[in-house]
Amino acid sequence: MAKREVDIVVISDVHLGTYGCHAKELLKYLKSIKPKILILNGDIIDIWQFSKSYWPETHMKVVRRILKFVTDGVPVYYLTGNHDEMLRKFADFNMGSFQLLNKIVLNVDGKKAWIFHGDVFDVTMQHSKWLAKLGAVGYDTLILINSFTNWLLTAMGRQKMSFSQKIKARFKEAVKFINQFEQTAADLAIEKGYQYVICGHIHHAEIREMQATDNPGSVLYLNSGDWVESLTALEYQNGNWTIFKYEPANFDTDADEDDKTDAEDLDAKLDVSSLLARFKQEQD
Repeated sequence: MAKREVDIVVISDVHLGTYGCHAKELLKYLKSIKPKILILNGDIIDIWQFSKSYWPETHMKVVRRILKFVTDGVPVYYLTGNHDEMLRKFADFNMGSFQLLNKIVLNVDGKKAWIFHGDVFDVTMQHSKWLAKLGAVGYDTLILINSFTNWLLTAMGRQKMSFSQKIKARFKEAVKFINQFEQTAADLAIEKGYQYVICGHIHHAEIREMQATDNPGSVLYLNSGDWVESLTALEYQNGNWTIFKYEPANFDTDADEDDKTDAEDLDAKLDVSSLLARFKQEQD
């Protein structure tokens, strides 16, 4: 499969190390592109819920694919989120084309893009972190049940469904939270004079021009969604931002089998597991 050239790719909320992560699909997507810049906007590795007993080979292959971008000289920015917040103590670390940051401002064709995960706007994160962690476990369990349900639906020839998206759509508070999140990000970006504000965190992909609440001005608000349910990313090419949506029919399942990066010995995953386990212990 010929790789698509993309100026900027933004992904977030992958949650490697959890059952809900669609690592196989993400790996196919990463293999299909040739980005000039890759931005990992938080919650890539889920240190909150990490367990040494669950680190599948496909999850390690995603890490290897990202490292391959680095060794190829592609600038890779890893911006920390709440589920990988233990990495924040190492912010400003850089190695070659890889940088670990909490946020970044990029010049995109003469326009300033303010990029960060977005958990700073989450009141639950600021005041009841234990509740947020409990909710994360509940969410992962819901995804597990949803996956089994979708397997049954597919076997019966019926359409898949998303439990969490239905819940979000039906509860006004969930919709209100998303709207407030987006407006808060937009207001701050306009105040700071940015033309783009790019977030993750809420697992809701979006590209929308937004007006300031009280002051004149507007900003293009963007959210990369997630790789748990939405399977989305942001792409910038030829002066335009678009939302990429993973569709199985668009990927040749056989074309990715012969891959030297994946064929390498994966014993190193034990070292990664040990490293993440130490992060988890420090956090607890």
